[in-house]
Amino acid sequence: MVTIKDIAAKCGVSVSTVSKALNGYSDVGKDTVERIRSLAHEMGYQPNGQARALKTNRTYNLGLLYYIKYGLGTGMSQAYFSEILNAFRAKAESYGYDITFISKNIGSSNRSFLEHCHYRCVDGIAIICAQFEDEEVQELLRSDLPCVTIDYVHPRASAILSNNQQGMRLLVARAYQLGHRRIAFIHGTPHTPVTNERIRGYREGLQSVGLPFAQEYLIQADFNDMDLCAQKAQQLMRLSQPPTCILCPDDYSAMGALRRLRQLGYSVPESVSICGFDGITLSQIVSPTLTTIRQDTQTMGALCAERLIKRIELGNQQKSMPLSDRMHIPVQFLEGETLGKCRL
Repeated sequence: MVTIKDIAAKCGVSVSTVSKALNGYSDVGKDTVERIRSLAHEMGYQPNGQARALKTNRTYNLGLLYYIKYGLGTGMSQAYFSEILNAFRAKAESYGYDITFISKNIGSSNRSFLEHCHYRCVDGIAIICAQFEDEEVQELLRSDLPCVTIDYVHPRASAILSNNQQGMRLLVARAYQLGHRRIAFIHGTPHTPVTNERIRGYREGLQSVGLPFAQEYLIQADFNDMDLCAQKAQQLMRLSQPPTCILCPDDYSAMGALRRLRQLGYSVPESVSICGFDGITLSQIVSPTLTTIRQDTQTMGALCAERLIKRIELGNQQKSMPLSDRMHIPVQFLEGETLGKCRL
């Protein structure tokens, strides 16, 4: 069986250099890493996971929690989250880590999320999507496991945050620029961090252009629910003063609203404008193309993996991460065909 000592002798480098190169450490030159990995492959080297775990006190296994309890749509089929997951997986694998999805049910037994993490001996946990107020999720966040969250802030975790407030302000500003003065917002699942941030951004956007906030133009739906968003859009258009522009919780929901309003005889964007949020690929393929906000899912997923691995390598040096470890990822406004000049 080929060992790292064999590879080190063949390459003319130290055993520690080979170990670092094979485990994704950044203090080894790129050319050296490529040479060592290429030779290891040629020699048929297979790392011994159990031996490595005993030596490093790490399993090189990352837990990943993607937990849908209610009202958050269709799970991993959601384009937004699947893109984050793919970026997370690719970055984790580049550092030599495996991924275990954390759930509550393992065979016939029922374990808490934290118990499952211990059962699978994960080095840390990434919470990509969850009902964060759930007690078992909070238990996980309070534990000693290194943790990174997406779009949620907790004092014991690193946080990767898409700038949802910025996105809403951009949408309101562009609608106002095109002459819209009655701008409605169908928000997503209530009482979630993302929804709260977007409502705040919506109200800030209205205030910045001098428009009053009207409660009748802020209406509740769910994320990734095309039918519900369609119903809410129809409800808005029945108001005595219907909106001229409707902002939707996500791109799928916006497509549902678009379809329903066109079925009812409204021309988009001539009669009413529609905007989405997320910037998924499909939003730019449909006709008319959707005006939306693109979230940088690639950066979010990759940074989530990097931050988690950093916390793991720090060990217990940082029980509580500083505010500076909360990273806000900018969003991008995508000019589509569903937001046009107000004709009123």
